[in-house]
Parts: sequence; structure tokens; C-alpha cells
Amino acid sequence: MPEPSPTRPKRRGRLFRSAAALLVLCGVAAYLVVQYVTGGGGARGCTVVSAAGDGTSYEFTPEQAVNAATIAAVGTGRGMPERAVTIALATSLQESGLRNIEHGDRDSLGLFQQRPSMGWGTERQIMDPAYAAGIFYAHLAKVPGYTDLPLTVAAQRVQRSGYPEAYAKHEPDATLLAAALTGRAAAALTCDGRPERTASATGPDAVRAALVRDFGRDALQETGAAVGGTPVPSPTPSPSVTATARGRTVTVPVPEGAKRDAGGRDERERGWQLAQWAVANSSELHIQRVSYAGREWTAGSDGDEWRSAASAGANGAEKSAGSVRIVTGQ
Repeated sequence: MPEPSPTRPKRRGRLFRSAAALLVLCGVAAYLVVQYVTGGGGARGCTVVSAAGDGTSYEFTPEQAVNAATIAAVGTGRGMPERAVTIALATSLQESGLRNIEHGDRDSLGLFQQRPSMGWGTERQIMDPAYAAGIFYAHLAKVPGYTDLPLTVAAQRVQRSGYPEAYAKHEPDATLLAAALTGRAAAALTCDGRPERTASATGPDAVRAALVRDFGRDALQETGAAVGGTPVPSPTPSPSVTATARGRTVTVPVPEGAKRDAGGRDERERGWQLAQWAVANSSELHIQRVSYAGREWTAGSDGDEWRSAASAGANGAEKSAGSVRIVTGQ
């Protein structure tokens, strides 16, 4: 009878170690994917809390906050209701995790994974978050009764995704984000405000340029973009984003009163949208302090919460609901 080969246990040992190593690699890969999509536990710098006081919250990175704020600003600038902003945010959460990514299925790109080959615009246009959001809203506005449709149905009629049910799971988070980023939920968004070292421009001029980019003359108007031969509409009504800078402070006027815009928001909601937009952009634009309606947010102070302007040491002008004051670090 032949003796057992002494190499078999060694082979089995090698196979076991190889299988174990493969499992570890798969686990690491899965972890990295989750970290990429969600922003990673250590990278989170912004939080949105529910205005209902039920303890619901959503944490995300400064990069995601900037993109979410742009999506909301472009939507309200076109007179779109909060429901439209919720649909857009849920779609971007599913498609890119609120990241302006340069890759995707086939030639898909950007926040909404739009495809140049399908008439969504050039690669450069699609990689502009304001353009991408605007072109999404242009399509959404053509969906009859979209505000009354289930979110996943409305999103699917714009996106034509192979996984239409996937949008639904993001509706709770998108609803929370939309309430804060359209201004309906006051003082609901906070960020730690840690400056981004990669910021291309900072200071009052950069803040004003970003305000115009998101709330006013965006890429759609400048390029005259069209989808399927249909021009993308300009914002209606055209929002006022004129800001005056004194030193390191940008002041954005907000009329006081109960007048409502085309999206159904009053001036106070408009003010809170601008204020929380500034907080969302604090890391990228090196914004140190934002004041509105008697409340003030300061980067890296007391858990980055909104406090009363009096306790923050603000002067009477900063307490006024008539303007949003943005103080930059440069």
C-alpha cells in the first residue's frame, strides 16, 4: 500500500491560508466601499437634525454637504418645491452618494450619473454640480404630477435606472436634508467647519461667486444647454443673491415679511436656506461664522451648534432677520 504523500497537508494548509486571505481582502474591500459611499466614520463633519425633535439625524461629510446645498439651491432658484429637492437629493444619494464622481456605468458621470452619450450635456457640463442639478430639475419638471407620485416613481421617470426601487430607501434622509437646505427647518444643519486644505479660492469674493453659482447665474444659463432639443429653463423667479463685502464679511440681504416665492417659501425660510448653505460650504470656503435671525453658528465652537446671537456676543445688526452675515477666515 503506498504511503500517504507528505505534501498533501502542506497543500491543504496553503489552500486554507489562501482562502482566509481572500476573505480578509473581500472584507477590506467591502469596508472601503462603504466608507467611500458614506464618507467614513472619521470623515463626517456635518449633521442635520430633525425639526420635529424626534432625535432623527443624518451625518455626512463636508464634500457631501456642499453638493447637497448646491442641489437644493439650484432647485429653489428655479421655483421648484421642497418635494422636488427631496427627489433630487434621494436620486443623488443613490447614484453617487452625493459625490461628484468622475466614473460610473459606461459613460455615466457626476452627482446624478448622467451620460453625455444620452444627451445630458458634455462631460465638463455634467461634472459641474449646478449644471447637473439644473438639468435634473428640467427633466423632473416635465413629469406630470411628480409632486404626488411616489418618490421612486418620480426619480425613475427622470433617470431610467435599471434599479428603480433603489431610490426609495433614501427618502427619509433626503427629506431631512431638504427641510434644512430649503430653509423650512431653521438651525438644523451644523458642520465642524474644519478648513479644506484643497480649497481653490477663499474669502468674500469666493463666497459671493459661490452664491451666484448656486442661486443665480449658473452653468445652464451660461451655456444655453438643451436636452433632447429642449432648452433648459432659466431660474424663475430669478433669485436675488447680491452680496456686499466689508473686510472678511459678506452680507446677503433677506427681505423681512411673509411674502412667498414660486416654491412656496417665505422670506424667513429663504434666509435660513442661505445661512445653512453657508454652513454647508464652511470647510470649502473657510467660513468662520454665520449669523441670521438672532442665531449664530461658529466653526469649531461648542459642538458647532447654533446659539443665540446675544450669547455669541453678536451686535444688533447681526441679530436682524433682514440679512445673512457670513464671516470668512481670509
